[in-house]
Amino acid sequence: MIPTPDLAVFEAQRPRMRRLAYRMLGSVTEAEDVVQDAWIRWSRLGEPVEAPAAWLVRTTSRLCLDRLRAAKVRREAYRGPWLPEPLIEDLTEDPLERAEDVSVAFLLALERLSPLERAVFLLHEVFDEDYAAVAQTLERSEAAVRQIASRARAHLQAAKPRYTVDQQAATRLANAFMAAAARGDMAGLRALLAEDAVMVTDGGGKRSAALRPLVGPQDIVAMLEGLAWRGAWPTSGDRPLQYRAVRINGLPGLIARPDDGPMTIAFQPSEDGRLSAIYIIRNPEKLAHLDR
Repeated sequence: MIPTPDLAVFEAQRPRMRRLAYRMLGSVTEAEDVVQDAWIRWSRLGEPVEAPAAWLVRTTSRLCLDRLRAAKVRREAYRGPWLPEPLIEDLTEDPLERAEDVSVAFLLALERLSPLERAVFLLHEVFDEDYAAVAQTLERSEAAVRQIASRARAHLQAAKPRYTVDQQAATRLANAFMAAAARGDMAGLRALLAEDAVMVTDGGGKRSAALRPLVGPQDIVAMLEGLAWRGAWPTSGDRPLQYRAVRINGLPGLIARPDDGPMTIAFQPSEDGRLSAIYIIRNPEKLAHLDR
């Protein structure tokens, strides 16, 4: 056993706790808040902890479950499509996260699970906790946890990536899309989109965004033309849109700063070399961490 509180022990577990909390909550900001709450509880412990790593994972999981349950009503009342808060990594850095575990499609699929199913799936399938440890963390029987895990896997089967994204090819595709948008080349934009491509824009009711996912090249291009008309996506003849290329949830993306405020765009390539999905976040509450 070790004496507590021990800052070094906590800091060694912080990255794992943050990764778990982000996947549970879909929010960088809330994940950081959960880790801070876990630190407060850790620092107030008055007796030794035999397995500090397990204690911290258990505490993080329970704090996340409390937040997920409290957020249910707020999520149901959310205006327009909900997207996870973007997880930003510089292209020059080695990825800190496995792309398939933080992809927007995967996090959206997790939203379809109950809070308990989400916790069981992540702890066992992503963080390699055995069923006994998951059962102890969630205060359920091991048999119940196995049943919950089976249900969660069935729900998420379709969300698993069918192929590995070629990052260089995906980045070239994203750059071609942005170049065509800047030129106002609508025919070029259409050619880059798969026939069943989807664009999801999250404004949270605070900035202009589509109130439903847009499906197909025609709807997507019409939306981009609307953004350009409002000055949120300048095209040919206007001041060029300034942006920085980054990795967003494991995908090629960018941070742009049009006149009405920042936004992020993530590009999901398809197997046939076109774009299958575009995710745009304009909700300022989900972008506040960009300037930290």
